[in-house]
Amino acid sequence: MKVNKVLFPIFIALAVLLGAGGMYAGMTILDGDSATPPPIELDTNAAKEVNGTIDVASKIHLEKFNAAYELILDKYYREVEADKLLEGAISGMLDTLEDPYSVYMNEQTAHEFMESLDASFEGIGAEVSMTNGRVTIVAPFRDSPAEKAGLRPNDQILKVDGEDIEGLSLYEAVLKIRGEKGTTVTLTIQRPGMNDPIDFDVVRDEIPVETVYSEILEENGKRIGVLELRSFSNNTAQRFEEELNSLEEQGIDGLIIDVRGNPGGFLQSVQQIGSLIIPGGEPIVQIEDRSGNRERHLSNLEETKPYPIIGLINEGSASASEILAAALKEAGGQEIVGKPTFGKGTVQQSVKMGDGSEIKLTLYKWLTSGGNFINEVGVEPTVEVSQPEFFYVSPINMDVTYTFDMNDEHIATAQTILDGLGYEPGRTDGYFDRNTEDAVRQFQSDKAIDVTGEIDQVTAEVLQGEVMNAVRDRAFDNQFKKALELLTN
Repeated sequence: MKVNKVLFPIFIALAVLLGAGGMYAGMTILDGDSATPPPIELDTNAAKEVNGTIDVASKIHLEKFNAAYELILDKYYREVEADKLLEGAISGMLDTLEDPYSVYMNEQTAHEFMESLDASFEGIGAEVSMTNGRVTIVAPFRDSPAEKAGLRPNDQILKVDGEDIEGLSLYEAVLKIRGEKGTTVTLTIQRPGMNDPIDFDVVRDEIPVETVYSEILEENGKRIGVLELRSFSNNTAQRFEEELNSLEEQGIDGLIIDVRGNPGGFLQSVQQIGSLIIPGGEPIVQIEDRSGNRERHLSNLEETKPYPIIGLINEGSASASEILAAALKEAGGQEIVGKPTFGKGTVQQSVKMGDGSEIKLTLYKWLTSGGNFINEVGVEPTVEVSQPEFFYVSPINMDVTYTFDMNDEHIATAQTILDGLGYEPGRTDGYFDRNTEDAVRQFQSDKAIDVTGEIDQVTAEVLQGEVMNAVRDRAFDNQFKKALELLTN
């Protein structure tokens, strides 16, 4: 059986799976592409053959496996389904690797995975991986239901609609989260730095298929092009080239490429984009096998760009986003602004098992253009810039009305938001003093809600809505402002 797909990495995008019934790979190489690692043929013999004879150790291992299989199948005190027993054995072998990206998928799950490679989908709009045994948010997509609900990178999902998902595989957990557009799923989240889990109600919706957005900004007499990449899909490279050509035809003095919150996509896409902006002959990415053999993928750009380029990254930039950021930094010699990326540097290859099921096994690692392995480390920015603190606050508990002289972590959250919005509560330690009350009154007056000086449900909802508005407002975007400053000063 021949290898069918190569995946960089095996993340699952909830954006796809949680609505449309598909799954999404973090990065995929299609068969026949020039970048595809050498194809692998699955050994279908009962044991390995060495110089024409069966390897003795392999034969003993397989005989032992067969004996255990038949023992359980024939003698266990209850009837056992042979298919489930075999699938459990395969999953068990993969579990011993302690590699969250090496997984077994039965026929149904594999079929859903392949469907997810389509461009359109519905869902909550977040990508997840399995980290230390827990389903963990890699990144919510920009403007997605997940982002609007307040989910963020490294949030760990503990429960789905009140049901504990501990012990489930990544695929099993995601299948519980998926649902139709317009329906609501409640996710119980453990957030780093928070003592107690938080419930998020996320309304599933249609996730836009457009992956490239562009514009030109005028700043200090210079024209700066902006290209925002939200994922690397089948047509992203083509759309990137179209928008880049349009920007250049209009005339630009610099370019910002924003891959913040971009969870990745097709390898061909990032390679093609790299060849549009990385100096010709420079490596975009390298793939290395277990023996240390490397395959370098070089840019074929004919003329180096006459303007500077700055990349924007954050904790939600993963997979293909990290390849592009690293290539800009190492091969292109450009500035990278933001926070260190997610850190996914291994490569999985999908092998069909002949009955519709598949194994995705880590076979390679990818290296940056300079040969650096960023797995679990991420790509470091050349200019590290944090976003405002109130961008990262947890939701305010709306079941309680907070008033003068109370002390609570949710009051601290509200104070942080008020301070970030310019209302100056004077403190962010959770104690509700008169300054906080005055700040709340001013906020309520400005937002045309009842002026009580208390943080009730309505006030809490409006405060959190203002956070989401601020996240999308470049006036609060420290990282974007820094990139613009570097290009215009």
